[in-house]
Amino acid sequence: MCHCAQTLRGAERIVGFCVTELCLPHLKEAPMLRQTKDLQELAIEATDGSVGDVTDLYFDDKSWAIRYLVVETGSWFSSRKVLISPISAGKPDWDTRKLPVSLTRDQIENSPSIDTDMPVTRQHETGYLDYYNYPYYWGGMDLWGSASYPGMLLPGYSGFGSLAAIREEANNALARTEARQREQDPHLRSSEAVIGYHIEANDGEIGHVQGLLVDDKTWAIRYLVVKTSNWWMGHDVLVATQWIKHLSWDKQAVAVDLSRQTLKLAPRYDASLPPERDLEIAVHRHYGRKGYWPEDDQQAEKAVPQRAEA
Repeated sequence: MCHCAQTLRGAERIVGFCVTELCLPHLKEAPMLRQTKDLQELAIEATDGSVGDVTDLYFDDKSWAIRYLVVETGSWFSSRKVLISPISAGKPDWDTRKLPVSLTRDQIENSPSIDTDMPVTRQHETGYLDYYNYPYYWGGMDLWGSASYPGMLLPGYSGFGSLAAIREEANNALARTEARQREQDPHLRSSEAVIGYHIEANDGEIGHVQGLLVDDKTWAIRYLVVKTSNWWMGHDVLVATQWIKHLSWDKQAVAVDLSRQTLKLAPRYDASLPPERDLEIAVHRHYGRKGYWPEDDQQAEKAVPQRAEA
């Protein structure tokens, strides 16, 4: 029997939905890497109808995770931009280009107003998350606070605990980091803004950011797609976000802990083909770095043949 959850915001707005059906099958599947431009072509489907289209993605430039989708609402209420957290997102239907969310149109219509042309402050985030009764993702040690996947933070998620337990755990984690977080606003940035930024290797500039690849289970940004053809007859290559040393919004540049020559010889990335794990293994082998995937998959790497260098 499925474990049903309710998102509560007062007795007048109680919405029931099956969290197990929404999230659990999706989490059991192998993750896929998606380009941010593909995610920005999705239409948001609430539990009771269409909402609008994704126009941008806000990511955290410290943990490199997508924290919010910016959605341009349709004509069903006064048109405005709203934020949708991946916490409420189900599995995208890529055939119809729709992303289901465990929210009603009324909930979204009455959500806190946020000026997407201005920086999103921690105060804005707490107001937003409190409105939906979502835990704070910045309070714990994992990518999503006390969880690895955003869907696991849904109230009543099967195997994770009750809303009260989730909130208590998140609040305890928040208390432990309160001193560090008090003066620290989130580093939320537009995924659109970083496109075109220069790549600075250890020994000089090389290429620019062509795109971002997102894990569709964790909503982590796994790779920058780097275009090197501006410097020589090069090609697109992948650079994992954990190899980024720092991101300068003033200089519009991304510094990476790699050499120009290593980047030049990296395996070719073809945006017209879905990135497979074999390509990821080849990329990490080339750079001499360990993969982020589970240990079982690390052992399976031994069965993957070496790829010829680009």
